[in-house]
Amino acid sequence: MSQLSLKHLEKSFNEARIIKGIDLEVSHGEFVVFVGPSGCGKSTLLRMIAGLEDVTEGEIAIGGKVVNDLPPVQRGIAMVFQSYALYPHMTVYENIAFPLRVEKLPNAEVEKRVMAAAKVLQLEPRLQHRPGMLSGGQRQRVAIGRAIVRQPEIFLFDEPLSNLDAALRSEMRIELMELHKRLGSTMIYVTHDQVEAMTMADKIVVLDAGTISQIGSPLQLYHKPDNLFVAGFIGSPKMNFIAGTVSSADGTTIAVDMGKLGTITLPRSAKVGAGQAVTVGIRPEHLQLGEGDFTLSITPRIVEHLGIHTVIYSTLPGGENFIGLFEGDPKVSDEAPVTLGFARDQVHLFDGAGQAVY
Repeated sequence: MSQLSLKHLEKSFNEARIIKGIDLEVSHGEFVVFVGPSGCGKSTLLRMIAGLEDVTEGEIAIGGKVVNDLPPVQRGIAMVFQSYALYPHMTVYENIAFPLRVEKLPNAEVEKRVMAAAKVLQLEPRLQHRPGMLSGGQRQRVAIGRAIVRQPEIFLFDEPLSNLDAALRSEMRIELMELHKRLGSTMIYVTHDQVEAMTMADKIVVLDAGTISQIGSPLQLYHKPDNLFVAGFIGSPKMNFIAGTVSSADGTTIAVDMGKLGTITLPRSAKVGAGQAVTVGIRPEHLQLGEGDFTLSITPRIVEHLGIHTVIYSTLPGGENFIGLFEGDPKVSDEAPVTLGFARDQVHLFDGAGQAVY
């Protein structure tokens, strides 16, 4: 049985449909990330699960029990928000203990749970400090501790690292992944940052305009995107796209005319026919300096030398932006033409509707 089940879930505000028929199953112990651009509905979906937004249509079940009409406190969930929402006049101990005080639990039980959470989060030396004495990462740990002590069935995280600087976000990602391993709890995490999604998730749910565009493991989405949206959203830098037209398709190979760049022949079954518009995709990191199965010449507009790798930005004859990512510090520079190649088996192909053609 699924820990969380969403069936035909819909949410509308007046005439605006925000969530458009979501179906999702989350198993016990999974770390699931909702990812997508701003306005795609991911936070609204999380708030519906939490009971902070009403359901327009459909069903939410937690542990096999339909919870549509239950208030948040009765759903067996705990939520960590983007803002820490700590009480500045209370100590760390009392901030963590607050939900247990509301439940009127005995002091001994409160102390037991607070101390256990503080140990997990390495906050024991900070228990008598107030939030103003803590760093951003420590404050977020306190907010997580307040969720842990409730011993929920499901943890919900709504962009909890957005207020932190880049270095601290990286550290907190690792801490949350380790926390998930220690607790073994189900966690649902919302972010617009696909790097967070790729590094943390067991399963990623990619949302686009209130619908699920694809569900899968990080590497499934990276290697086998179902459509142009997922292909362009997952991966950093984003995938390169080149417009083309099928010149021939014989059932085992597809030849794609890419205009001034030439024609590329791909080992694909014929899900598209001659004359159809398609899009060729190649990830920046799958390019190589020098010749490959397919070779093209580009002139970099900008070159970023980052030490561990080098990124070049250019424009193709058709007007498409084109990015290359290379290990180390190869000898490339602005406005100096370079030859790039790539392997046929690294190419993605999408039909006129934006769906993958494998």
